[in-house]
Amino acid sequence: MSYPDAGHPEYPEPRYLGDRGEVNAVFRPAGTPPDISSPGGGSTHYLATNESTGGEFGLYKVDLAARAAGARTHFHKAMSESFYVLSGELELYNGEAWVTGRAGDFLYVPVGGLHAFKNVTDEPMSMLMLFSPGAPREEYFERVAEVSQRGGEELKRFRIRHDSYFTEDFEPGAE
Repeated sequence: MSYPDAGHPEYPEPRYLGDRGEVNAVFRPAGTPPDISSPGGGSTHYLATNESTGGEFGLYKVDLAARAAGARTHFHKAMSESFYVLSGELELYNGEAWVTGRAGDFLYVPVGGLHAFKNVTDEPMSMLMLFSPGAPREEYFERVAEVSQRGGEELKRFRIRHDSYFTEDFEPGAE
């Protein structure tokens, strides 16, 4: 990519106003146990949370077991979501069609973009999920299975409180 001499892209306004920098980096070793483990063999590692990034982004490593359901079609009103496949295969819905993501594949979903994902293979898979800006998503991931069992209006309110608008919640006849 080339850039003309004039009209360079503008950087955001500085948010750090010091002159010498700070010691504030956070390191998470690869062997850190997952923050959530599901009975079906999946797990979620909170690599960077809303709290640890000051709301700039959230980054999770998600391991899905073979034949894991993932998430049905939904969108977010306050954040974008990105998926980067580390290993295995993941079916990703890009709002128009299902595409197969393999190691190294990336899907960016802008704010408001319909998306879904699932593991339809007999093998586990691993991916990075990035939310921007950061949001306090941990409660969502920790409680969604429990609240889903109850369903109905409680599930819909829970999803909306966590900026997750599932199309099934707004279909005619939905509770």
